[in-house]
Amino acid sequence: MTATAAPAAHGDWERCGNCAALVYRPRLLRSRRVCPECGHHQRLTAAQRLATFVDPDSFTCAPQVRGGDPLAFEDARPYPERLAEARGRTGLQDAVLYGRATVGGRPVVAAAMDFAFLGGSMGSAVGEAVTRACELALRERVPLILAVASGGARMQEGAVSLMQMAKTAQAMRALRDAGVLSVCVLTDPTFGGVTASFATLGDVLLAERGALIGFAGPRVIAAATREELPPGFQTAEYLKSRGLLDRVETRDSLRPLLVRLLAVTSPGRARAGECGAADEPARPLTPYETLRLARDPRRPTTLDHIWRMCTDFVELHGDRLEGDDPAIVGGPALLDGRPVMVIGHQKGHDTGELIARNFGLAHPEGYRKALRLMRLADRLGLPVVTLVDTQGAAPGVRAEDRGQSWAIAECLAGMSRLSVPVVSVVIGEGGSGGALALAVANHVLMLRHAVYSVISPESCSTILYGDPSHGPRMAEALRITAPELLRLGIVDAVVPEPPGGAQAAPAAAAEHLKTAVRQALRELAGLSGDELRKHRYERFRALGMITDD
Repeated sequence: MTATAAPAAHGDWERCGNCAALVYRPRLLRSRRVCPECGHHQRLTAAQRLATFVDPDSFTCAPQVRGGDPLAFEDARPYPERLAEARGRTGLQDAVLYGRATVGGRPVVAAAMDFAFLGGSMGSAVGEAVTRACELALRERVPLILAVASGGARMQEGAVSLMQMAKTAQAMRALRDAGVLSVCVLTDPTFGGVTASFATLGDVLLAERGALIGFAGPRVIAAATREELPPGFQTAEYLKSRGLLDRVETRDSLRPLLVRLLAVTSPGRARAGECGAADEPARPLTPYETLRLARDPRRPTTLDHIWRMCTDFVELHGDRLEGDDPAIVGGPALLDGRPVMVIGHQKGHDTGELIARNFGLAHPEGYRKALRLMRLADRLGLPVVTLVDTQGAAPGVRAEDRGQSWAIAECLAGMSRLSVPVVSVVIGEGGSGGALALAVANHVLMLRHAVYSVISPESCSTILYGDPSHGPRMAEALRITAPELLRLGIVDAVVPEPPGGAQAAPAAAAEHLKTAVRQALRELAGLSGDELRKHRYERFRALGMITDD
């Protein structure tokens, strides 16, 4: 989120949150909330945003999507209370408005996010609304224009909110495959899982002047890495200089540009069960105890599992653009004599390897390497098996400079279109979009003592309570364990582990994993490329809790 203070009101005057100048409110409204003194672009509601680029009186709103409470989540306040307050304050059912409109007389599907609704965070309703907007544009074969403002995925819906990244990425990719133009307008702020999914998958990426855009926020990066951030870091202008955006526009110049863009691109006017049985501990582990087991550095890594499951493995390197990221490993392997492409996060066991592999926190070149190997597998007709084990994607200036959100988003969308079977297994810690980037699969499996979450319980506690001490409570609230995620439909099956976890008997754990992967691949055998893509699309399309009024 931007550090700019909210504007202060003084009767008919309003103080600019950037330069502190007092601006006459009618003048500010005439300028579409752009400060006449410093040019600062203040935030807009979804309705105000749509009015900046669609033709006057042309917008017809589609039925708003109303989300639910899949986790029965409660921190200081129950989640339904927060939703009710946001609905009353904004007049919206959730953080997105979408519908039909015209721009320069040409029909479009237009959508806009409202940061005032729980920080524009993406839960079930936002993921569903964005997906429906994409599907409407696809059915009517008209361009999609999507204005984005968001802090990322919605913590209160846990892994269900995380899955909306895959759902929306698939929907955006469907537009791309069909040759239907999509334009994303990134405004202040655009961060987290939204940036790492649909927001950066448009054919054309525009940004509003001065907007802050990225995966991790600048304060998070500074606190986590203690790096000195370069001037203008994560602003729209900074990202454009790195080749990540097509244009940066002022608010007044956006609509004329869209009219021109549409003119030059338009020809005319216009679930599941356990994979087996294993002994359970005498006392069931709490979610936080399971998390600690998943993070144990003695736990088998991706390479440990590969060499125990496969008779041969040839590791391939490099993303063919930036470099080679040792936090992601992959290459062709033989599983029971069958060629497969195996890709996964790699942490390590000792301090030296953990540091060398950045603790399994992948940089953009790691995700680009993974996608390159997946596409190679697609060309060669090899099934793809991915092993997920990371606390998340790498933060930091280096990751942001190389387009972390873009790399994750392309991985999500690219996996959705593979014409070969894809099986993913969460073998340790599945953290946020950095994990999901390798898990858009036909079958998603999970080891019994692995975890999968939209955010770490400690980070969730810090955001909601101001410190990480409520981590154990948040681990329970977020429903991060395999049985809970099986119940929610996030994973398709739970792979048993030996007592004490995979680290207690690595060979036995690898045999359980191998059996589960073979079974999953057998179930997908015989499906055509189109059927596999449809299966994958429908699997993620069904995830979420929404109620239509």
